[in-house]
Amino acid sequence: MAVAEAKSDRGGDLFAVRSVLFLPASNPRAIEKARGLGADLVVLDLEDAVKPEDKADARKAAVAAFKDEWRMPVAIRINGVGTKWHSPDLDAADRSKADYIVVPRAMSAHLVRDVAKTVRKPVLAMIETAAGVLCSAEIAKVCAGLIAGTNDLRADLRLPLDATREPISASLQMVVLAARAAGIAVFDGVFNNLDDSEGFAKEATEGRRLGFDGKSLIHPNQIVPCHKAFGPSPAEIERAKALVDAFHGGAERFGNEMIERMHVEAAQRVLERAGS
Repeated sequence: MAVAEAKSDRGGDLFAVRSVLFLPASNPRAIEKARGLGADLVVLDLEDAVKPEDKADARKAAVAAFKDEWRMPVAIRINGVGTKWHSPDLDAADRSKADYIVVPRAMSAHLVRDVAKTVRKPVLAMIETAAGVLCSAEIAKVCAGLIAGTNDLRADLRLPLDATREPISASLQMVVLAARAAGIAVFDGVFNNLDDSEGFAKEATEGRRLGFDGKSLIHPNQIVPCHKAFGPSPAEIERAKALVDAFHGGAERFGNEMIERMHVEAAQRVLERAGS
């Protein structure tokens, strides 16, 4: 596959994705509901969200889900290498009309490259282990995007169950740097407390400041606040428009600061995300 392939056949642009909604492929009601939701990308999960006894049915359901149209790009998360479900998941992913395939616990570029060749689709690699973080720069070169798996990363680092994001912030920054160096999109991990809307908004805002393009979600109620956090504010949009209009080439003054072309390019990205 082409390095940094950021678009699927359906035309979805990963850099425009703010919300990545995961749902169990074993739940037909959730799949039908997701079709009408406003998530930017839906992931039909065959891995953690599905019980072992339901894996085969979930696999069939994921493939069948593409018989009807989706309004957004859709991915399938397969089970990882070393599990008995990995090989049949690959076969199903290859047969499916999924736009992307999500690879869990990616720990080497070789593994991710092999999956991409087998399924013949763009791959999103989940960085969920210490080994994955250390190899993220190489992994980023052979996939369409990275997803930080924050829950598994905490577990792999043997952090306390109530650990905050602070102990993994350096790891998250490495994942973002890897994606940016490869020119691909990158997404933050999930927020587990479904009843803490304030906590979700805070973490999503922090994720954007770290450089993530969007965030993984586990409930539809998180879509709207996610889009708000990862979308530019009215003040940002106005400033970006003014900055672009004021630039005439070279270094020049804009208000009380000096700007040059890189500032204009950043402002243009703000306007693109805002649809302005």
